[in-house]
Amino acid sequence: MRRPNQILEKSKEFAIRVVNLYKYVTANRSEYVLSKQLLRSGTSIGANVRESVYAQSRADFNAKMYIALKEANESAYWLELLAETEYLTPTRAKSMLDDCIELIKILSSITKTTKERKENPECQINS
Repeated sequence: MRRPNQILEKSKEFAIRVVNLYKYVTANRSEYVLSKQLLRSGTSIGANVRESVYAQSRADFNAKMYIALKEANESAYWLELLAETEYLTPTRAKSMLDDCIELIKILSSITKTTKERKENPECQINS
């Protein structure tokens, strides 16, 4: 049985939450600009992680993961703005931000590890 890929799962779950949040904010709060930006960056995280699965090289993999990391950081920004402008309740904002920060931590770890392996090839583990 294949081991589940944590970043693939979590980035997709986050994208689903972002889509649902977008639907809520646009329908119930009539906010379209900030939430659209969040929709783009929040769903882009998972898309880039998914692309990295079939990366052509370690450099391509790392590039996709760095893009996902940048998108996660941008998503945190839009969530903060939505919270501070009171389009999101503090509880909903905290929950979404907690998930986003978790993604940032995982992606940071992946990009750091991949970079270290590139710089020190003898540290690579054969699969």
